[in-house]
Amino acid sequence: MRVGHGFDVHRFTDVPGRRLRLGGVEVPGGRGLAGHSDADVVAHAVADALLGGAGRGDIGELFPDSDPAWAGADSMALLAEVVALVTADGWAVANVDVTIVADAPRIAPHRAAMEQRLTGAVGGPVTVKGKRAEGLGALGRQEGIACWAVALLQRP
Repeated sequence: MRVGHGFDVHRFTDVPGRRLRLGGVEVPGGRGLAGHSDADVVAHAVADALLGGAGRGDIGELFPDSDPAWAGADSMALLAEVVALVTADGWAVANVDVTIVADAPRIAPHRAAMEQRLTGAVGGPVTVKGKRAEGLGALGRQEGIACWAVALLQRP
């Protein structure tokens, strides 16, 4: 068994038409996040946790933001590629635990949909929790969203 830890953070943007996606779920009414891909902070943290557990580095190495091929990329498709790499190395996902830190939008109304999408993508159970920064720091000032993920991998 191996454990991987992932983290990602993205700043909000006011670019027209930029949608907010978290864990593969479009969250209506929220400001989008700035990023080279679709900036799904949850999918990025989960991908990093899986890669870390498998000893495969991080998503910046696989999908660098300096490469125009990844501009606007669907982060759930990137996560699927990560899962394929990890499983090709002989690992199976035992579980993934995710913590999203954001004062806005509220995570609870979207939690079940995120868990379902992420569980389907990684092939193991995923739990999602939403936490508030309670007005502290950049996250508390609603400047962006951060996400931490921990993945447990096992050899079948």
